[in-house]
Amino acid sequence: MKVLLVDDHAVVRMGLKMLLNSQDNMEVVGEASEGNEGIEKAQATSPDVILMDLSMPYGKDGLSATSELKKLLPDTAILVLTMHDDEEYLFRAIQTGASGCVLKSAPHNELINAIESVNTGNAYLHPSATKKLMEEYLGNLKHNGSDLFELLSEREKEILTLVAKGYANKEIAGKLIISVKTVETHKSNLMEKLQMKTRPELVSYALKKGLLGYSI
Repeated sequence: MKVLLVDDHAVVRMGLKMLLNSQDNMEVVGEASEGNEGIEKAQATSPDVILMDLSMPYGKDGLSATSELKKLLPDTAILVLTMHDDEEYLFRAIQTGASGCVLKSAPHNELINAIESVNTGNAYLHPSATKKLMEEYLGNLKHNGSDLFELLSEREKEILTLVAKGYANKEIAGKLIISVKTVETHKSNLMEKLQMKTRPELVSYALKKGLLGYSI
């Protein structure tokens, strides 16, 4: 089984490489420190499984790289590695084509089992992620047919309001004291929840909800 490592921490890659190469059925065929390099290495080595870090501050991030790789190498399984049990990033990773998600703090045997699972075409989610996905699914069932506005988090409602008022992502980031990337993630999530694709749709919706101080 050929495995490619994509993580911005050299020490993490070294530890993973030692662990995986010690397995009889696994071989690390390449390493990359960010998404663009990961895409290049994947095309050059055609791995069976890619271990993809989500949070890489330089170059292309894990979500963007996963989305592009699934178009270029649809048969390659991508297992997301993450430090944080963040449901928004988890949902986005699955939506972009990842076969599973495992925490970096997971025991070695769990990581090995996860790699073997996605390599055979199955999905793998760590226990807390499975619970979150079930809660999200049940929540959607509960709200099915009701106002989608209730599916938005408080932060997403804040960003919806500011987007509708004409603020750019950078301006929103400054107002809420968060990163531009975080703004983009929340904006993408809220548009998906509201089933909208354009800014005018968001503005019209915000007006109807009275988020701009008046409604229509």
